[in-house]
Amino acid sequence: MRQLLLLIFLFFASQWLFRKLRRANARAQAGAQPGSGAGAGTAGGTYRRSGNGAGSSPQLTDPLVRCVECGVHTPSSESLVVAGQRFCCSDHAHRHAARPSGRDAR
Repeated sequence: MRQLLLLIFLFFASQWLFRKLRRANARAQAGAQPGSGAGAGTAGGTYRRSGNGAGSSPQLTDPLVRCVECGVHTPSSESLVVAGQRFCCSDHAHRHAARPSGRDAR
């Protein structure tokens, strides 16, 4: 019984220590980045925090866009733009361009 209580105590102590170190590391990274203020996020700028403080959820910096052909959502930096429409790959762009439209579709 004593060993079980010791294991439970060690588990919670290690979790507390891990969180404390992670917060300290995040503060050190935020302080080291030039131009970072109170709204700077963690993990190398992958996330941004909103200004409301408590209860804020992380937001992706690269928005997702929908492929016109198949409907798959991809990051806007990885999508292809052809004739003002976004595609997930070049095959879908070619397939969409080959499809008849307008009067040809009748």
